[in-house]
Amino acid sequence: MAKVSIIVPVYNVERYVRKCLNKLIDQTLKDIEIIVVDDGSTDNSAEIVKEYAQKDSRIKYYRKENGGLSDARNYGMKYATAPYIAFLDSDDYVELNIYEKLYQKAQKDEADMVECNFIWAYPRHKHKNKKDVAKRYHNQSEMLERARVMAWNKLYKRELIEKTKVEFPKGLIYEDIEFFYKLIPYINKVSFIKAGLVYYVQRKKSIINTQTKRNRDIFQVFDNVIEYYQKKNFYHKFQEELEYSCARILLCSSFKRIAKIKDKELRKELLNETWIYLNTKFPQWRQNRILNTNLNSKKRYMLSVNRFTYRMYATIFKLI
Repeated sequence: MAKVSIIVPVYNVERYVRKCLNKLIDQTLKDIEIIVVDDGSTDNSAEIVKEYAQKDSRIKYYRKENGGLSDARNYGMKYATAPYIAFLDSDDYVELNIYEKLYQKAQKDEADMVECNFIWAYPRHKHKNKKDVAKRYHNQSEMLERARVMAWNKLYKRELIEKTKVEFPKGLIYEDIEFFYKLIPYINKVSFIKAGLVYYVQRKKSIINTQTKRNRDIFQVFDNVIEYYQKKNFYHKFQEELEYSCARILLCSSFKRIAKIKDKELRKELLNETWIYLNTKFPQWRQNRILNTNLNSKKRYMLSVNRFTYRMYATIFKLI
């Protein structure tokens, strides 16, 4: 019986999927199932995956109409049978011992989730590769404040996902934020592995490196998260953390993404919308306790942003 179900969405990644699958079939943990969801690829991705599936019965191939990354992940979760679930994007790859390490840690600590570090990988400029190290958190409040939201460097108890019925939001980018934030109130035990075990491949045509008007999706994602916390009666408990997280993501990562948009008018429009959204949703965000405690360079920057300087900072981000 499989110990870990690994869900791999595939869409037009014929140049990358072989490396991804090779790293999975050669895992030191043999008791795995590899659930590959072909999200309506139009290149040779399907043929490549079928070739691997014929040779390795642990690979389960499913094809569906194109619905995006979130839809493919949700589709794959329905077929997971192992007690633990992991996600891996098909243009990334992993160390051969990642799932053995994650599984053993989860078992030893009886953890709901295990997180490992990862490597920013630049195929054409390997000297730029850089390890991303987690800021440790010990409870749900700290998780909202500082956790990295990406799905693919974590191992989750399948029971946790099935019990909460949390899914990725279909049709939206920033999907990892919504999925992870909705899970947080139910995660009671987290463990960490120091090693960088996932290679997060940076390519120009990937979703995160293609900046468009879809950056507006962050507003819908936060609306969804806040509504969920209110509906589940978590909002009052975590209001400060949600306010801080919203300000941090909008003023930092979201601003940086918007700054890369080439269309000047669209860039200006999205910057204005971001500033308005933050100040409408959380008009007192500057007084946030977390933001004003243990000041560091990021928090000082955030506190310095106002209605006069936010466009200037976006210009600086564009040059970085």
